Amino acid sequence: MYHLNLTLDPAGKKPMYEQLYRFLADEIRSGVIGSGERLPSKRALCAQLGVSRSTVEAACDLLLAEGYAVSRPRSGFFAADVLTQTAPTEQPARKPAPPEPVSREEDLFSTSAVDVSQFPYASWAKLYREVIYHSPALLQRGGAQGEPELQQALARLLSEYRSVRCDPEQIVVGSGLETLLSQLITLFGPKTVYALEDPGYPFLERTLRARERAIRYIPLDGDGMDAAALEASHADVAYLTPSHQFPMGVTMPASRRSRLLRWAEAGDRWIIEDDYDSEFRYGGRPLSSMQGMDRAERVIYTGTFSRSLAPSIRLAFMVLPHALLERFRAVFGREQTTVSRYEQTVMARFLDEGFYSRYLRRVGLLYARRRDALLEALRGIDGVTVSGAGGGIHFLLTNPRWTEAELIEKAAARGLRLAGLSSLCRTVPALASTLIVGYGGLPTARIPEIAQKLREAWAENGQGRP
Repeated sequence: MYHLNLTLDPAGKKPMYEQLYRFLADEIRSGVIGSGERLPSKRALCAQLGVSRSTVEAACDLLLAEGYAVSRPRSGFFAADVLTQTAPTEQPARKPAPPEPVSREEDLFSTSAVDVSQFPYASWAKLYREVIYHSPALLQRGGAQGEPELQQALARLLSEYRSVRCDPEQIVVGSGLETLLSQLITLFGPKTVYALEDPGYPFLERTLRARERAIRYIPLDGDGMDAAALEASHADVAYLTPSHQFPMGVTMPASRRSRLLRWAEAGDRWIIEDDYDSEFRYGGRPLSSMQGMDRAERVIYTGTFSRSLAPSIRLAFMVLPHALLERFRAVFGREQTTVSRYEQTVMARFLDEGFYSRYLRRVGLLYARRRDALLEALRGIDGVTVSGAGGGIHFLLTNPRWTEAELIEKAAARGLRLAGLSSLCRTVPALASTLIVGYGGLPTARIPEIAQKLREAWAENGQGRP
């Protein structure tokens, strides 16, 4: 039987369960652990590494889910038959080609770009200096869920602005939604079936595919995810963006939210509510969160500051129902959060001292004016219609005079990169001749110039009309 030669680092950047998983996966890939060779038992791993059983089980679940190991009843875990990494051949290694330079022009319509011109640099830097100089204890190891000060500040913020009902200890902080959703996937186990919006936000789909989880694509109607299709899908978890659905821009009404909540409660199922773009609403105050309507604790509420403040601020959070919170603590309770304790403390003060709410008002007005200016400029282009512009920092643009491919190609010829809606559709047909237009990073002063380029690009009638 294979003998493990590993020391885990409790203070490392990656959780201990992931350190163990990655080490064993590398050993299997490289052939150090031969195909069919028995792995150490969970009890032996706990004793040798000095870690909890939950840490070992989380690592083993990942090995099983990703196909590196197989489980045999009453016998243990064994290495699967996978392709091993052999020694390099005599062929000289080639250096990867440098990436092609991307002009600033191409990223103007990116849906992930935000305007950082309004970021309160001086206030953020002042708080950071004060925290660093006066809080040396933050150099020590932190907890698995985040700093209590930040949990309390987030609970107050979410209660006031999104009607989220939670205690501070239900909040888990992580370095981006990808990290938190990966933890949720581990908690749910390998047999869980996930329902995703179609079309929808692609990053969770990529994570689920990498972990070989089952996916059901649920079409949308005018109110969001189709409830009847979800009920027939046999899914266990539904991932939703109800405040401003990406990419369609639909706001889910209360009646549809109630029906989906009943679906979750009746079948002991879960809803992941990604409160995407809820900070920016141009037609009045948005509906309260689904979590605030939930009385059975079946909703996991998630949010991030990467969208509202800046992409480089990798600080996200989720609010766990109590049943999942117990499971989280059993699996990850001995780990530490992936966000610096200093950054968490700065963010807590940033929220509590009113900097964040003032910033949101400023940047919200900026985006509203930019949206209005862009919509006005686009009205001068024959055939163009817009939908989903009631909130967030993107909308859909349709021009039936050309096919989607032609619209993209002709805009690219003038240095403008646009994405088609079909790129986000999996099982449903996309709206014909429709593009996704993000305007968070589009300088307002350049809107007339950019609109003129599009007008010139799409001036003539298309020959490939759908």
